[in-house]
Amino acid sequence: MSINQVKLASVLQAPIVSEKSSIAADSSNQFVFKVQNDATKLQVKNAVELMFNVKVESVRVLNVKGKIKRFGRTLGKRSDWKKAYVKLQSGYSIELASA
Repeated sequence: MSINQVKLASVLQAPIVSEKSSIAADSSNQFVFKVQNDATKLQVKNAVELMFNVKVESVRVLNVKGKIKRFGRTLGKRSDWKKAYVKLQSGYSIELASA
């Protein structure tokens, strides 16, 4: 693997498996991933194509703000993170259970 491929492999942190992401996968062939905070759309696209051997049609990213939570007397804040919605071209699919 080249250095560029190693960097791309670290862009995707985890797939997000929830009811909302399952509906998006079934209805419009979109998959949801937790990505690095400094990742760009192009990096996410290249990383998904490299890791899963699929063709990506579009990528939408959004920043998720961390919630403020109470821990006993003190207030704490969860970390902010970035989420990416990846839409695949027709004919391609990702099996997250085997990935």
